Amino acid sequence: MQKTNTDSEVSAVRAFNRFYTRKIGVVDGAASAPFSLAEGRVLYEIAHGGKPTATEIGHELGLDGGYISRILQKLEQGKLVARQQSKTDERLKFISLAPGGRKAFAQLDERSNRQASTMLSDLSPEERAQLLSALDKIRRLLGDKVEPSSPYLLRQHQPGDLGWIVQRQAILYVREYGWDDTYEALAADIVAQFIKSYDPKRERCWIAEKDSARIGAVLVAKGSEEIAKLRLLHVEPQARGLGIGKRLVQECINFARFAGYQKMTLWTQSILSAARHIYEEAGFRRVKEEQHHSFGKDLTGETWEIDLRSTSYEALGDGR
Repeated sequence: MQKTNTDSEVSAVRAFNRFYTRKIGVVDGAASAPFSLAEGRVLYEIAHGGKPTATEIGHELGLDGGYISRILQKLEQGKLVARQQSKTDERLKFISLAPGGRKAFAQLDERSNRQASTMLSDLSPEERAQLLSALDKIRRLLGDKVEPSSPYLLRQHQPGDLGWIVQRQAILYVREYGWDDTYEALAADIVAQFIKSYDPKRERCWIAEKDSARIGAVLVAKGSEEIAKLRLLHVEPQARGLGIGKRLVQECINFARFAGYQKMTLWTQSILSAARHIYEEAGFRRVKEEQHHSFGKDLTGETWEIDLRSTSYEALGDGR
């Protein structure tokens, strides 16, 4: 027999709903502006859904087909989404983000990441672990059949993080590739320059964290007014295979676009095959290579870059 809910239990759930929707900006519309909340969610599903159909989007969000159709029509008129006819079933049309949609979604995604990072930064490592555990438990108890929330979180750097990056870079490259301590000197110099000239509007450091332990990091540093540099990407051995490296690189690209850079570059080595695969998958292209002797080894250095202007879009207004 199903237990009858008490008035106090119902009130507690409603109080939490009111608190959290206010906390994340749902009430005043800040969470998804200049789009409605539903439009923002549709953009998210398209960005992460691997070219879904309108029916799949509606099913995932629990929205009426007619409502989804009207939202997609508005987004299409704003040149934010594009439809592609299925080659095997003429009844199906796959939906993807157009260049303007990718830019708009990058801005929404960056804003949401900043908001979540700000909330988490006010908590201690122990409190963050408690919060993430509670969130997973709430989802399970309420019947969420989607895979649990990410087993790690991304946050901006805090005191001590940049020193840790230098330490782990040095140790990992010595252990895995036999490089000497001149690489530690290079990593320390990059971090020192980042700290000395840090501009939070145009530069960023992300730390990946799991169970209150740091498991990866990356920097976006200003190269010039038009060029951003991706620097010091690494993922701890025990955390590889979780998609952390790919996520860190994508965060860098999204941030660089939002910050107004036209291009992002990076310098890597030909032997770093896992990292090179991530860069290529993210849209970077190798533009230069050169032989050099560094860190006690004969290496082939590679310069990679990505044109961030490829996602430029027209001003859309509020779409009304």
